[in-house]
Amino acid sequence: MTDPEFIPAGFEPPHRLTAPGMELEPLGPQHNERDYAAWTSSMEHIRATPGFVGGKWPHEMTIAENRADLERHARDFAERRGFTYTVRDPGDGDVIGCVYIYPLKGTTDVAHVSSWVRADRADLDLPLHRAVTEWLERDWPFPRFEYAAR
Repeated sequence: MTDPEFIPAGFEPPHRLTAPGMELEPLGPQHNERDYAAWTSSMEHIRATPGFVGGKWPHEMTIAENRADLERHARDFAERRGFTYTVRDPGDGDVIGCVYIYPLKGTTDVAHVSSWVRADRADLDLPLHRAVTEWLERDWPFPRFEYAAR
């Protein structure tokens, strides 16, 4: 269980966010093929995205390793340790990005938020950042969060 200072015991994490051109839902293994296709086609773009510059991800993985990673994110969500959302196109349901909400390393009361979109949907990076920022301020209990500026 996550420290209550990060996620209060009575808080129910949202399971959906709808914004123009995108829908967010909890990421899980059911998204494996589309998620894998999304990030593997956009690795250089993601590495250049604020919040990922100089980081360890994305890196080469097999589709089976990706599935295991998605299973880990789903467990974190279920156990309230962190919240990862897939960003999908509302029309065809294709995965166009991802949003991660985890405790900032070394803290229990600050959320670290990062997001990416596929290179061919780069125009949604700023709208996603705005929508997620507003969502965090409106619907989440974090006293503070860090989310790399766009």
